[in-house]
Amino acid sequence: MKIAVVGTGYVGLVTATCLAELGHSVIGMDKDEAKIRIILSGRAPFYEPGLDELLASNLKKGHLRFSSDQAEAIRAAEVIFVCVGTPPQEDGSADMSQIEEVARMIAENLNGYKLVVEKSTVPVKTSFWIKRVMSSFKKSEHPFDVASNPEFLREGSGVGDFMSPDRVIIGVETERARDLLVRIYERFKDRIVITNIDTAELVKHASNSFLALKISFINMIADLCERTDADVEMVARGMGLDPRIGGSFLKAGLGYGGSCFPKDVKALAKIGSELGVDMTLLRDVDAINDDRIRIFMEKIRRALWILKGKTVGILGLAFKPETDDIREAPSIKVIRELLKQGAFLRLYDPKAASNMKELFPEDSQAVSYVASPYQAAQDAHILLILTEWEEFRTLDLARVKTLMANPILIDGRNVFDPAAVRALGFEYASIGRK
Repeated sequence: MKIAVVGTGYVGLVTATCLAELGHSVIGMDKDEAKIRIILSGRAPFYEPGLDELLASNLKKGHLRFSSDQAEAIRAAEVIFVCVGTPPQEDGSADMSQIEEVARMIAENLNGYKLVVEKSTVPVKTSFWIKRVMSSFKKSEHPFDVASNPEFLREGSGVGDFMSPDRVIIGVETERARDLLVRIYERFKDRIVITNIDTAELVKHASNSFLALKISFINMIADLCERTDADVEMVARGMGLDPRIGGSFLKAGLGYGGSCFPKDVKALAKIGSELGVDMTLLRDVDAINDDRIRIFMEKIRRALWILKGKTVGILGLAFKPETDDIREAPSIKVIRELLKQGAFLRLYDPKAASNMKELFPEDSQAVSYVASPYQAAQDAHILLILTEWEEFRTLDLARVKTLMANPILIDGRNVFDPAAVRALGFEYASIGRK
């Protein structure tokens, strides 16, 4: 099937590449010509395990191509996946200007029937506005349908999530739209769930908000554990063994970040409020998450007292492992607080350092980026774990101790066993554990 994918950000590029891998003829399009040139070389402009190999393979086979000529791509396709950004606005609502721009562009280039598929995370009732815009701006009488097919891609495992989904949600109004999307996802037909469009649009926001709720809940329990003799990891294990609860997303730490959870929690709260629904629960989820940095900074101050002039080694900048994404990363807030207090920072992340440099440029005194965890520990008065990269779990902590000015380790992701670290002579603090 001939498919166009509008937008080559994380969702768009993974979607285009994986649809080509399913055997469809796919053209990805983006206004950013520099990004298109990178992609056409067989490299993604961001880090995602397995994506470069799949991208290069499908470019070579001819199943996949990319262009900055968006009008041409729209005219060539029957199905158009919309994968542009819906960033948060100050009031928590989603900025839908890119969605409207794409809807207008499709309307102005209708040369036959088109199925427009919302893949971006959008507020419920977005389909109504897409149809309204397209009806207003179309220059022909060719018919079109709008459908919703929300993405459930986790950064760091997006290719696997697409190629082996636990569900494929399809929200449609017509049989024609339903049949086209079922054909596209024929390989996963046993996992297809067909709904109306409003339901499909709401599934994505509801799913992410519920996962965020689980994270904030276990972090609230972690705070309770620190005031008792309880261990949050054992509490989480005991909870997770109940199949009604499950163990995923019950990991205490610095809270959630990234491009989805913070934005989607706020957006769903805003949507509900506008519809007259009490969304206090989601606002509390967000408030608990925001408070994680204050609590973490208190641990640092208890260990060092005065931060001014102290050297702080930081391990992990990405909002989660296996990605270079720093959007809404807890590390950003920690770095800002440390710089306000006059600390000198030595930063390390295996993938995200270049992105962080755009926010915090290298400075000969205040901020330096290093090539290894051991360099981050060199002469540090304290070492912080902010992202649970696998390489940190295998650090030679005895070596780390010899490098540090003071052997103090604050583990914001509960990577290490407290007893084992303290046995090496470290002063150690983690989240929700003694």
